[in-house]
Amino acid sequence: MSQVHVYGSMDSITWARRLFVDLPGTELSADDIRILSHPAVGGVVLFARNTCTARQTADLCMSIRNVRQDLVISVDQEGGRVQRLRDGVSVLPPAQSYRPLYEQLPDFAIACARSIGLLMATELRGVGIDFSFAPVLDIDYGCNNVVADRSFGTDPEMVSALAGAWIHGVHSAGMACVGKHFPGHGHVSADSHFALPRDHRTLEEIEHTCLHPFRELASQLEAVMPAHVIYEAYDDQPAGFSELWHAYLRTNLSFGGIVISDDLAMAGAAVAGDMTARAVQALGAGCDIALVCNDREGLCSLLDDIEKIADSCVDVPETDHLNALRRSERITRVNSKEIDRAQHIAALLVEEQYQQLLEYGRPMSWDKQQLPQGN
Repeated sequence: MSQVHVYGSMDSITWARRLFVDLPGTELSADDIRILSHPAVGGVVLFARNTCTARQTADLCMSIRNVRQDLVISVDQEGGRVQRLRDGVSVLPPAQSYRPLYEQLPDFAIACARSIGLLMATELRGVGIDFSFAPVLDIDYGCNNVVADRSFGTDPEMVSALAGAWIHGVHSAGMACVGKHFPGHGHVSADSHFALPRDHRTLEEIEHTCLHPFRELASQLEAVMPAHVIYEAYDDQPAGFSELWHAYLRTNLSFGGIVISDDLAMAGAAVAGDMTARAVQALGAGCDIALVCNDREGLCSLLDDIEKIADSCVDVPETDHLNALRRSERITRVNSKEIDRAQHIAALLVEEQYQQLLEYGRPMSWDKQQLPQGN
């Protein structure tokens, strides 16, 4: 397989705070502190191995900020099978859980999605995490197991409506949202964690389907994550490495936020070469942040390569390009009754108690009632 074309070179990129990295454990080692102190590192991605309990996660976040106050801390907390922190917080339902409600009572389903977004963001803020890589805006076509229950729906309108409500809830708790995986990962069968998928549809087909949620919600997202997928009708590069797709996002969708690469250690990114080549390709094509996780050797090699170039390439810019991803500094007061209601909704959705939810949601004044307790 030929390598993708590399846009620019290492010394043409300003590396300050452009990398998000991972950690191997629940406490910081001397090597972790050395890496987090590097000026090219701007943030940390937490995984399940880092988040045993809410209390321990809060301590880890504090330790990270003791190294550098400006580091942004993130996690995947979508719900369902993609929920890294579980002990000490609510078990969140997968995105597909809202679909049965939406098909019968769309307004009620939208209200539930908003409540769960609020709950997720409130609990993450409580332990010191800045944002979650969510929502998933991919459409579930039934052909991709990596998307599947992580998707809000099987058609563009359903995904846009439910994800939009979820975003509203997250924002009401003072947290940023990241829409993924642009321009849509749901129509390919391969998993980009282990392969490089190819989407054979025309651009017109993609625009009328997978791109619809991104178009509808672009103005509400602080960040977008492109897919490690090749869309053959538009470009021969994976979207995250494609100048054409970055230009489409910025121009056609008028997106003015942050673009974050998917993890560059994934097999779908291997086409670009080693970790340095992958980071140069992603940032050169238009990403603002490159995720380098689950490959400590590759990360260290990249940091060594960065140190070999001119110091000016890692000078901290006056403008903080990560500011939109940080938790809101204003104190966000969330009504305790809202959280109680959201926790009950989450429990019923996780248990798939749809009949109870539908019976509750049918009256016009449902939002004034007391939500029934789960079993």
